[in-house]
Amino acid sequence: MEFISDPIYVLTVLCLMVILAVYASKTRIGQKLGAALLVILFTAVLANINLIPTASNSIPLYSGIFKYVAPLAIFFLLLKVNITTIKQAGLPMIGLFLVGSLATTFGVLIAWVITSPENVFGENGKIIAGMLTGTYTGGSVNFNAVALEYGFQEKGALYAGVIAVDNVVTTLWIMVTLAMPVVLKKIWPAKATLKQPAQTEDTDQPEDESMDLTDLMWLLFLGLAAYLIAELIKVWLPQVPSILTLSTIGILLAQTQFVARLKGSHYLGLYLVYIFLAVIGAYCEISAVIELKNLGMTLLLFTGLAVVLHGLIMISVGGLLYRDWQMIAIVSQANIGGGTTALALAESFDRQELVLPAILVGSLGSALGTYLGFFVIYIL
Repeated sequence: MEFISDPIYVLTVLCLMVILAVYASKTRIGQKLGAALLVILFTAVLANINLIPTASNSIPLYSGIFKYVAPLAIFFLLLKVNITTIKQAGLPMIGLFLVGSLATTFGVLIAWVITSPENVFGENGKIIAGMLTGTYTGGSVNFNAVALEYGFQEKGALYAGVIAVDNVVTTLWIMVTLAMPVVLKKIWPAKATLKQPAQTEDTDQPEDESMDLTDLMWLLFLGLAAYLIAELIKVWLPQVPSILTLSTIGILLAQTQFVARLKGSHYLGLYLVYIFLAVIGAYCEISAVIELKNLGMTLLLFTGLAVVLHGLIMISVGGLLYRDWQMIAIVSQANIGGGTTALALAESFDRQELVLPAILVGSLGSALGTYLGFFVIYIL
């Protein structure tokens, strides 16, 4: 058991899974799934057969990847973002995100009526409903904000159980949203997607292949320096999330000629996203849910139904308004999984014009989630 917790061993396995996923995504079957979904599946399998650590026996390496690697991935990907793309993609995504936030709230309330979790959890059921509303609007920050208000983190096994179910459902929803455009466009033909601006010579993707040492050293320096600045600003202004500062720095730098000419930022960011998704897969711990027995099954049914209802509302409303299934999938993922996983979807779909809006709506969710979480507790 000690060996599988060794950070070098685990990081080696995660990197290997990324390699296998990228190669597998080039096969006939793998092309339909994509590297992002495959790396999640591969690491989920390894974690559930105890070849790498899971969420319940998480190691500092996983926390480090969430804390450092995911934000840097966002930063590097933003270095190729043309800010003019927001004008076309931004407003539709914000509108859909607000629909998705309401869909999460309605989904939790309807799931509450159908599954009656209060019969199993008593008064804790309302708190769990509020925590799930928060996390499926804006992420773990909202989840913990609601939990802390009611001292729910002191409930030991039940708190751990909610986290385990949340991890499983979130991972499964990433898989669903990755597959969603492929399936839905056959059932309900898509409208024309928002057009990406023509790429210039400076931002053409094939140029990334000729990345040299100068590009690499500047990219690493800029990424680390931007991260440091974001953390320092958070010390002075705690109310400003560091990821927003880091994203802002990346966007501003991307508009300069010097940074726009640096090659390799796209692939560097994409690789770090895959490492992040590999950990997401490892957190999909089926055994932790099974061990909770009746509590776990009730939690899984309640949570899963709430997310499915969110998805159905998103598909119905989004289909009537836009029918851009990739954009709808990205926005839904911004609700359920947050800005980083939404960005991973935008990259997986090769929708560069949706990268920045994906992060922005994810940040909007962090602002709304706690309020909606408390609102659900209040009305139940």
